[in-house]
Amino acid sequence: MAKPKRHLLATAEETSNPPVSLKEGEAIARVVRGEGKNLYVVEQPDNKKLLVELPSRFRSTIWMKRGGFVLVDTTAFEDRENKLDGEIVNIVRDDKQWRKQAYWPSEFVKQSTYPDDSDEEESTVGKMPPAEGSDVDE
Repeated sequence: MAKPKRHLLATAEETSNPPVSLKEGEAIARVVRGEGKNLYVVEQPDNKKLLVELPSRFRSTIWMKRGGFVLVDTTAFEDRENKLDGEIVNIVRDDKQWRKQAYWPSEFVKQSTYPDDSDEEESTVGKMPPAEGSDVDE
């Protein structure tokens, strides 16, 4: 049976706003890839890769994509002896609000969706063709 809509809405509301400050052991990380069985490889700002688990409250409720950001608690599995390095505490959905926070890592700068083509000559897309009578090279 599917989860009631109130659980879905409560989880969505919980992830929509960033926390005021991060707790000890929490860090922002970028999702690199999914490993299966609700396990994800994430990359911290210092390029250290971690294997983290997605808690059951986020499963089939909020979707993550590669390159997205999550809030990871690295102290969640310290007492257990296993391969997991942490647990996903929150999923960054509106990174515009999150980027305004003081704890957002400077290594995760927003990248343009279109790469710079500055080394190639200037594009003529959307420009008017030169007039027939005018000679630009003179």
